[in-house]
Amino acid sequence: MSKTGCKAWVCLVAFTLLIACSPTLNWRTVQSPEQKYTALFPGKPDKLERQIPFQDQELKQALDAVKVDGDIYSITSMRILPNQSHLAQSVLEQLQNNLLNHAKVSGGQFSTEDAYYQTAANQRMPTKDYFIAFKANGTALQTMRVRWISRPSNNGGIMIYQVSVLNSKANTEDVKATLSKEEYANFFNEFHPE
Repeated sequence: MSKTGCKAWVCLVAFTLLIACSPTLNWRTVQSPEQKYTALFPGKPDKLERQIPFQDQELKQALDAVKVDGDIYSITSMRILPNQSHLAQSVLEQLQNNLLNHAKVSGGQFSTEDAYYQTAANQRMPTKDYFIAFKANGTALQTMRVRWISRPSNNGGIMIYQVSVLNSKANTEDVKATLSKEEYANFFNEFHPE
């Protein structure tokens, strides 16, 4: 093979590999000073904010989410003010119970795994990851990996986070293995609350 032919072949192989490796995920760091976290999203997230009623109180909730190839990557933040701090545990339990009970009612199941997250100050903190399969008529519809984190604020309030990926290409054979792949693990590993 001539030098020109060899160069052309190498360029063609390199181009083919580049196209094959071209991800649909466009990772970007998102800083949310108001919600007190930094995260790595696989695209530009949309933002939604609202006030939600809870036990005769109004709580501020923010949602940052992006949909990529049928998967929804999202971070929900709830700001509990200092005078509402007594509500924090109830809010966290309500968030967890809503999802876990929905899985049970649908005939699905969930499992947990010990995990860690790193704060913005580089502290390593324990948490749990939940791997959930939602079903209807015995057939898997969606799977989800979710992590709940509660962090005290400097002003005496509390931030509650729900970090999750909802996967529409359900694989209930091994939900944990599917949702632990790099494209999902990056999202969880690079979430850093203050």
